[in-house]
This record gives sequence, C-alpha cells and structure tokens, in this order.
Amino acid sequence: MKLSNILGALTVAASTAIASFSHAEELTVATFIPPQHHINSNLFKWFGEELEKRSDGTLTMKLYPAGQLGAGPVQQYKRVVEGVADVVFGLQAYTPNIFPRTMLIIPPGKATSAKESTERMLSVYEEHLAQEYQDVKLLGVFTTTGNVWAATSDVSTMDGLKGKKMVPYAAMTTPIVEALGAVPVQMPVTEMYTGLSTGTIDATTATYNNITAPWNFWDVSSHLVTNVPVQFAVFFVAMNKERYMELSDEHRAIIDELAGETFSLQGAASFDGADGRSEAMLDGAEQMANVELVEVSAEERAKMDDAVNQGLEVIFADYESRGITGAREIYEAINQ
Repeated sequence: MKLSNILGALTVAASTAIASFSHAEELTVATFIPPQHHINSNLFKWFGEELEKRSDGTLTMKLYPAGQLGAGPVQQYKRVVEGVADVVFGLQAYTPNIFPRTMLIIPPGKATSAKESTERMLSVYEEHLAQEYQDVKLLGVFTTTGNVWAATSDVSTMDGLKGKKMVPYAAMTTPIVEALGAVPVQMPVTEMYTGLSTGTIDATTATYNNITAPWNFWDVSSHLVTNVPVQFAVFFVAMNKERYMELSDEHRAIIDELAGETFSLQGAASFDGADGRSEAMLDGAEQMANVELVEVSAEERAKMDDAVNQGLEVIFADYESRGITGAREIYEAINQ
C-alpha cells in the first residue's frame, strides 16, 4: 500500500475516533439513598450497563448517591426539572401536589406485590397519569409494597389497633389509618426505628426489607403482623427534558428503549427482590426470637377492608374538594 494511502486511512480512522469521542455523553444520576441501597446496586447498575452496552461506550452514567448533588429527598423533582442532575430518583409522596393522580396507587386495592401494582399503574398511565410528568422525560414509575405492620403490641385485630399511634405509608392514607381506629403519626422511615424503640409510635406499615438490615425494625418490635391491607409507596426516575433533547438521535433512541415499562418493571423487581430476600431471613433468625409473627384472621381482615373503604371515601371527597376530578374513576381503573 502506498504511503499516501496508509496516511489517508490513518487520518480517516483518527477522525472517526475523534468524532466518536466528541459525541460521548455521561449522565449524572442523583439519589438520596445510601450507596449500598438495592436501587443503586440493582436498578442503576443495570441502567448504566445497558447504556454503555447499547451505545458501544459512548453513553454512560455516573451515580451520585446519598444526596451528593443535594441533600434530602424532597427536592429531587425540582432538581431534575432545573437540571441540577440529569437523572434523579424520587418519591411522589414528597411532592403530592404535583402527582395527585399517581398517588392513587398508594391505598390498598387488588395488588399485593410491587410488580403487580406497577403493572396496574402502567395500564392507566397514558390516560390518567401522563399529564403529571410533562416537565420531564420520565424513565420509570414503580412501587414498593407495604404488606406488614411492625408493632410493639398485637395490632392484628381492630380492637388491638384502637388508639395505637401508627405511621401511615403516605400522608394521603391518613383517613384509612383513622378508619382502622388508630392515631396517624407522620414520620419518615429514617426515624421509625427510634420511634418504635421510644414509644413515640406503636406501629408502622413496613416492607419486609424494613424488618431486616439495614433498617432492623426486628430489633425494636414485639409483633410482626401479616395479611394486612397492602399499601404502596410510589417512586419515579426522571430525566431533565432539555438534557434529553441535547442528546444525539442515537442516544435518545437508547433512552427511549429503556424507558417506560422496561425501566419501571426493573425498579419493581428490585423492591420485590429485596423483600423476598428479607422475608426468607426471618425464619430461624436470632433477631426474631422476641418477635411474634401474627397473621390477621379472615374475620378481622374483612373488618379492616371495610375500614379501608370508609377511608377511601374520605380520600375521594378530599380530591373533589381540591378540584381534582375523577379520583374514584382512576382508583377503580387501577384496581379493576
């Protein structure tokens, strides 16, 4: 090969490499949870690997856990809208006025797992929920399951619940806690261990993952109650819309392939997986030696379900009073 041809080939190769390098993008991802949390180690690990694999390394992400790009979970949605981070993980319950329709996935209904409730939420997303996410590029919405009560007494009956200080799974389910006969006490999950230990609260709705490490509710609970009306916490992962539009067509296509159902079910699987591992740990664990595992009877569960329905009526009336129409219809569509 002539020297001129070799030089020409090298020039083309170098130009291609430079062009590829110049189009490399790194997305900043902000979470408020600690580095070891399964959402970081599962969901965002998967997301980063998929970005890199599908883009041949030209689209990557860098995770900033534990509030490194801004402390606390309350401002997560604001941070992504304003571009403080390219992508954020947050809870709709911290800014419920922005997501009132999405919050209707939280009260008890027909779902019993994160996967099922997430699928039900996705089935109504386009018709009823999409309007709440117009300011961002939504990557996913998914839930975790509050299917046990950690308590310092037996709250497996309506009589046992009466007058007990209980943390709702979200503030919007306060009417349900009241209908059950308990006294709602608002408290973030980071304070519940101390609350149970000191008697500030008597019970809280929890996931199995809350019972074991790192939350360790089994250290400060005398009873773990199952077969309770299942509530859900709902999460979002969103991307700054302007940052999304700045990406190349190829990179936006990768984001689009991962967003929506794929991303949402990956998030739900992370929570269901964490709960499954924690539930398996209960049997024979020395930490459970002083914890009584109690299942709500069918008779008492029927009474609790009636109370849930009473609480739901209060919730629907509150939505109507705030000018948010169709709450009952959205809840029924989710739980059809």
